[in-house]
Amino acid sequence: MVSSEQRRKQLAREKYLRQQQRRAEARRKARIRNAAIAGGLALVLAAGGAYAAAGGLAADDEKKSDSATAEPSAAATSKAPDPCEKPAKGKPGDKQWKKEPKMSIDTSASYTMKLETTCGDIEVELDAAEAPRTVNSFEFLAGEGYFDHTKCHRLVTEGIHVLQCGDPTATGTGGPGYKFEDENLDDPRVKDGTYPAGTVAMANSGPDTNGSQFFLVYKDSKLPPNYTPFGTVTKGMDVLEKIAEAGSTMDPQTGNTPPNATVVIDRATVSKG
Repeated sequence: MVSSEQRRKQLAREKYLRQQQRRAEARRKARIRNAAIAGGLALVLAAGGAYAAAGGLAADDEKKSDSATAEPSAAATSKAPDPCEKPAKGKPGDKQWKKEPKMSIDTSASYTMKLETTCGDIEVELDAAEAPRTVNSFEFLAGEGYFDHTKCHRLVTEGIHVLQCGDPTATGTGGPGYKFEDENLDDPRVKDGTYPAGTVAMANSGPDTNGSQFFLVYKDSKLPPNYTPFGTVTKGMDVLEKIAEAGSTMDPQTGNTPPNATVVIDRATVSKG
């Protein structure tokens, strides 16, 4: 028979164990939350740069919090209906290059990039005159089919408003194997600290670490002028807005905030003229 004293001690032990479990769970949630916030703050953008947005606008082989050092993290939102279609058959490639491609574009000509996505087409007027190395790299990678069948892996809906793409691994850490220097950081459109809606810029993990990841701004966003602006959306802002409306859901393992919409670039092309 259990005495009242033994029963009291048993209840005390059970209470202590419950308290320890609650504290352990609270610590676990705090670690996940802090990692996510760190990712957002990293917003050194997304290329390998963002996942900050883990994170921020960080990109290519650098796992930072997808980014620039003091931006808000992307807030997780509840699942929303997927407004996009199923991806075309195929899978991302895994090609890597040791060196940046040789300059082959005409910097006095006009170039357009077309992203055929599962959510609709997006067209971008590229700035070859002010960001020649960036445009040259995109022309090369698109020609190699590097962006085909790749997921856009990060959507940020608070603090800044961007969709990040260009990583075949969809982790925020992938890149083409080479990096190149920043360009056009004195563009008057961004030097006041605002990247206007429609801007297309490179994600990175610090100065001169551009690879393949890039982000599209769907609403004016305050960011340090650290990300090479190299194009402007001329068609498809409604596509970006549709993606943004569906929201994002935070991955507790990585701190990334992939869009709820199935955003896949079925095909990317760069055309001259």
